[in-house]
Amino acid sequence: MTLHPDIGAFIDLAEERQLRRQPAFHELSPAQARAAFEQTTRQLQWPAPQGLAVQALSLTARDGQSVPLRLYRPAAAAQGLSGLIVYLHGGGYVVGSLDSHDGVCREFCQRSGYPVLAVGYRLAPEHKFPSALHDCSDALVWLREQAAALGIDLERVALVGDSVGASLATVLSIEAAQAGAEAAVTPKLQLLCYPMTDASRRSASMELFAEGYFLESETLEWFYSHTARSDADRLDWRFSPLLAQGLGGVAPAVVVVAGFDPLLDEGLAYAATLRAQGVAVELIEYGDLTHDLLRMRTVVPGIEQVQQELAEVVRRYLG
Repeated sequence: MTLHPDIGAFIDLAEERQLRRQPAFHELSPAQARAAFEQTTRQLQWPAPQGLAVQALSLTARDGQSVPLRLYRPAAAAQGLSGLIVYLHGGGYVVGSLDSHDGVCREFCQRSGYPVLAVGYRLAPEHKFPSALHDCSDALVWLREQAAALGIDLERVALVGDSVGASLATVLSIEAAQAGAEAAVTPKLQLLCYPMTDASRRSASMELFAEGYFLESETLEWFYSHTARSDADRLDWRFSPLLAQGLGGVAPAVVVVAGFDPLLDEGLAYAATLRAQGVAVELIEYGDLTHDLLRMRTVVPGIEQVQQELAEVVRRYLG
């Protein structure tokens, strides 16, 4: 498989800028990297659906701090209780925000017809592992308490995430299966877009696509070093879900991978591990695309079709 020509042209332009000495993420402070990520978000912005009802909400986390949420509703409200997409953004636990993935959430909401609840979990290094996971877990507890008032059917919830957001989604799915009837929310689907599943080792794809394809392997290490309290955290299955044991009974998974992504191998390995333990798994491969493909609509017009395909996956599982 060859790299999509539109992606290739965009990378060439980025490399020209790099020659003018614009530093990579792993050469920046976390604050500088966040600012650069949000600037890139503005540059990649496309005309995402605007005719949605968008509501700013918040929850009080277990440590008493406020965590922002954003609820998107389709323009045409469904009759009765509605299913829900809980969206967890990527960004290596260090960058990313409700704003950086606003367009992605709008597309899922408009195209699926379901509300989307985005969780603005707190970031490292100010909030190290497992803070982001705790915030997302607390969001599901909040959802259980607020579902009736929001008109949400807790029997039809999909956990959707990209990159480390997908890691969070799959860990929450495992925890729900472990908790059984005591789970705050038991998802019907985990949609994992180019997931991070194993920070304990370097895969072949991390070497093959180490640089030049947006997400660089050195940046991954930089993310992990800012997030983990110690090297032991990287061996914790909640940090590296590929290391989890006893995955039987977790929600059906749709795993999306990109052919030119340093995380390709661990995404494929996680899909295979789930399948081997009896979990229903669908694997969707976009062989000519890169990491962060859901936000690449202005670079590759065909991403619109990807967004439609993934929204239809959600409709199929929640419908």
